[in-house]
Formats: sequence, C-alpha cells, structure tokens
Amino acid sequence: MYNSRNNLIIGFHGCDEKVQKELLNEPNKIQASNKPYDWLGHGIYFWENNYERALQWAKEKQESGQIKKASVIGAVISLDNCLDFTDTTFINLLIVYYEMMSKEYRAMDKQLPQNKNVKQDKYKGLLLRELDCTVIEFMHQRISEEINNDINTKGYSDYRSFDSTRGLFTEGGEAFPGAGIQKKNHIQICIRNNNCIKGFFLPRKEIKFS
Repeated sequence: MYNSRNNLIIGFHGCDEKVQKELLNEPNKIQASNKPYDWLGHGIYFWENNYERALQWAKEKQESGQIKKASVIGAVISLDNCLDFTDTTFINLLIVYYEMMSKEYRAMDKQLPQNKNVKQDKYKGLLLRELDCTVIEFMHQRISEEINNDINTKGYSDYRSFDSTRGLFTEGGEAFPGAGIQKKNHIQICIRNNNCIKGFFLPRKEIKFS
C-alpha cells in the first residue's frame, strides 16, 4: 500500500541532439528501450535529478560513435505505482519471481542468463544486466497474466501493473582512495507507463547571482 509515488520528480535523459529536439516538439514520440541487458527492464530511462550524469553518459556514447551529438532532455515525472528497488518490499518480491523463473528454466533444461562485464569497464561492474532484465520482465509478464486471468474469471483484479521502476546503483570506481562512494553513483528511473511523463523541457543553465 506504500508503493504509490505520487509526488513529481525531475529526470534527465541522455540522448542524441536529434532525439532531444524530437521529444521537445513531439512529446508523444517516445521510444522505449527494449535491450536484453537493460538494468531495470524495458522502458524509457532517466537519471533522477542528475543532469551531469545524463550528459556524461551521452558524451560517452558520442565518443564511442553510438550517437552524433551528446544532449540531455529533462522531464517532469510521476512514478505512480513504482517498483522501487530502494525499498526492501520490492527487492523481496523480485527474489520470489527469480525463484519462480529459475524453477521454470530448470524444468525446461535452459541456462539462466548472466550479468556480464564489458571489456572497456576496468571496474568490472557487470554493465550488461541480462539476468536482472530477464527476471524483471518475467515478473511484469506474470503480473500481467494474473491481472488478465482475474478479469476474465471475476471481472476485476487486486493486482496492479507497475508504472515505473527505480533503482540505486554504484559504479565507476572509488571517488578517492579507500572511499565507499563511487564516481558514478546514481538513481535510475525506468518508465513503463508513458503517462507518468507529464512533459519534457530543455534544461537551462543556472544563473549565479552575486
């Protein structure tokens, strides 16, 4: 009953300049990510209240040739029914679905996906989260099936689909020798229900008053 997140937050989406302009002019033209290694499952991703990390990510993509010009677009977001992995309740829920999925894979004699490192990550942060993504998507699918089954049999369901997913991540190596804080620590948001996005905006630079 405490998983509803009704307050508005600010999110920043690192992207190519072309995508930034498209979302400003056509805010319903949202392209969700559906890569098999998405950290929080499929959806559109934002860095929670973290413009600098969004820009850093976009610049890294530009340097590797994946986008032409690094840009950032801001969004006003309501998380609504949120699968929040900073909350013990939802971590425990995901474990239940992992065990369920693992049992099904064993029955089919299939190998579970694995989280993997990428060569360029010297910190070995398992940046390709194929296992995590598969478990999260498995959970969403099973919940959807439960909802549809309930509606077909009794006309309503006590289950609700999740509108968003939220996670706290540590990565990038220690901020200074011996630190527990890492350079790329962040909170990431994945929006599954596009109605959670109330609008996009072009981030502005802060004016410093003397």
